[in-house]
Amino acid sequence: MGTTLITDVKVVLTAPEGINLVVVKVETDQPGLVGLGCATFAYRHLAVKCLIEEYLRPLLVGRDAHAIEDLWQLMHQNAYWRNGPIENNAISGVDMALWDIKGKLAGMPLYQLFGGKCREGVPIYRHADGRDIAELCDNIQKYREQGITHIRCQSGGYGGGAFGAAPAGAPEGAPKGVYLDSRKYMRETVKMFDEIRGRVGNDVALCHDVHERLKPIDAIRFACELERFDLFFLEDAIALEEGEWIRQLRAKTNTPLAQGELFNHPLEWRTLITERLIDFIRVHLSQVGGITPGRKLQIFAEQFGVRTAWHGPGDMSPLAHAANIHIDLAARNFGVQEWSGTEPPNFVIQELKGPRAALLDVFPGLPEFRNGFVYANDKPGLGVDLNEAEAAKYPCDSSVTTWTQTRLPDGTLQTP
Repeated sequence: MGTTLITDVKVVLTAPEGINLVVVKVETDQPGLVGLGCATFAYRHLAVKCLIEEYLRPLLVGRDAHAIEDLWQLMHQNAYWRNGPIENNAISGVDMALWDIKGKLAGMPLYQLFGGKCREGVPIYRHADGRDIAELCDNIQKYREQGITHIRCQSGGYGGGAFGAAPAGAPEGAPKGVYLDSRKYMRETVKMFDEIRGRVGNDVALCHDVHERLKPIDAIRFACELERFDLFFLEDAIALEEGEWIRQLRAKTNTPLAQGELFNHPLEWRTLITERLIDFIRVHLSQVGGITPGRKLQIFAEQFGVRTAWHGPGDMSPLAHAANIHIDLAARNFGVQEWSGTEPPNFVIQELKGPRAALLDVFPGLPEFRNGFVYANDKPGLGVDLNEAEAAKYPCDSSVTTWTQTRLPDGTLQTP
């Protein structure tokens, strides 16, 4: 096989659902052969765009698109200082695009290049929230009617309200923010699961996301209190910066643990996996650098009995959702997949008439959800295309991010 030279690397910014998405387009010297990848860092999208256009593009043009591993290492090492969300997302966009090209050259969907299917469809979980327990249980039932058996339950988000003025009881002059009351959050969440189990029974697998908003000692107590509700997993109970506490959390509770949404570096997950301190690895694929490191992580975790539950939120493009699905299909240690892609065609909701329809116009070819499972479309590569004319209709927003400005009752900043 001859070389396939990279002739250009372009960045497309778009926000069809009001969430900033970053897409990388790698062009080659073969007519019509291009690859697409996700480089989305929704809250620093311009920094990622700059890194790709000003640093990675000159580094890559003229090199062989076949050499994915070598090019990944080249991008990773070229700046001398390595890792971090801006660099990793930039690398991810190129890496996914190169895998997309590889699949198109082979005439195969990516899961075939990863060894073929271990399962025909990918079981997913969705998020159910509600203003009260009745609305929450109604939303759980809607998902169950779609064949979904794993549901993440929250009530009022992650224990904080909307961004706004400091509540009563905060010090004078305390700044605006999303104020957290951890004790109230824990009490209400335990009550929430008690009522959910009473109403919907035990046939549905329930998950919950702490979002790192508890102090470790509170997280341990919280996990123990949730044991009687038989959770499928408890997510990010311990903040990344206080990861040493996970050993104590593991020793104190039999609630299955999922961790990793914020991970950037292999050293952040290596010990957790080798010491079997977690049950599910939850990384955001573009945050760790794309398909190349994601596949290595999946295979590494398999050796220690840790299952995958890749991050799959709205602040990643359909290209990354597709990458998740291709890895899931070929992974023997797959657990469950978070999904914020599409509703089934016969499930008519207002969302499909607005932002969700726009997302599908911009990214035709997104893997399809049917009766509890997501299926790849079997087109070569990632299988997702980009309509640049449609993408241009939805500019990104560069205003200040507010949901991450979370604060404790005394106004101290808390990890979001």
